[in-house]
Amino acid sequence: MEGIVIKSTGSWYDVLTQNKHILQCRLRGKFKIKGLKVTNPLAVGDRVTIVLEDEVENTGIITDILPRENYIIRKSTHKTQIGHIIAANIDQAMLVATLVFPRTSLGFIDRFLVSAESFRIPATIIFNKTDLLDEEQTDYLKSLMALYEQLGYTCRAISALDQHDTDKVKALIEHKTSLFSGHSGVGKSTLLNRLAPGIQQKTAEVSTFANKGVHTTTYAEMFILSNHTFVIDTPGIKELGLIDINEGELSHYFPEMRDLLGACKFHNCTHTHEPGCAIREAVEAGDIAVSRYYSYLSMLEGEDNRR
Repeated sequence: MEGIVIKSTGSWYDVLTQNKHILQCRLRGKFKIKGLKVTNPLAVGDRVTIVLEDEVENTGIITDILPRENYIIRKSTHKTQIGHIIAANIDQAMLVATLVFPRTSLGFIDRFLVSAESFRIPATIIFNKTDLLDEEQTDYLKSLMALYEQLGYTCRAISALDQHDTDKVKALIEHKTSLFSGHSGVGKSTLLNRLAPGIQQKTAEVSTFANKGVHTTTYAEMFILSNHTFVIDTPGIKELGLIDINEGELSHYFPEMRDLLGACKFHNCTHTHEPGCAIREAVEAGDIAVSRYYSYLSMLEGEDNRR
């Protein structure tokens, strides 16, 4: 049989079979993905082949992982140069971000977008908690959305407490497999509960002491909204260390830089100090946002952006 991994809790995986049954499965032996060092050989969204182990206990054994179309990966928080796959085989990546309580850094947003770009996964930024913004913050949000929309990213400003706003998000995910990600406390679980009341993800208040979210999702899980609509919820991410992207190709994943590649004086330009750099000239001219350029430099230096 074939199926899709919809939940991973460690050594056991929930697999949705082609006949819509859910089997609890374990891996047969050790799996290694060629050329990929990861903490988790299997991720939510992976398509697998399975054999029934115990019909009474409803358990199976995963015998093989079918080729992935794409995946979102981040650097493991505990092991350097080893990745952790967040999800596989997705149609789009939805980043839930907030400007207040807690604040999502632009560096984190840009890292998420670069990760999606590296696998040509369409990305959307959902700015939540608009009900908490004052007039000045609302104006800033509008300028941010204009910046990212100009680069080709879909943006939505919402309050997850407003049904009209959540309907805007629901329209974006119809007939697709969508990954939802973001820092703890940005309202991701509240939003998902609104999108599909059957999800019933735990929610928690943001700590007023540290202005940080409390982790309410402890593992990735796929939810079935309809026959063709799936959402993947992921644990709140503190940091998003890039992996498997070398410095020579990093600028390719910034759309505004990609358009200027080949215009620099030197073909191996790092866009940091070289004379005749078209990208630095574009930054100085205001054609590339300074925040985006700083994010590029941060990634080039291997820094992890948190809040």
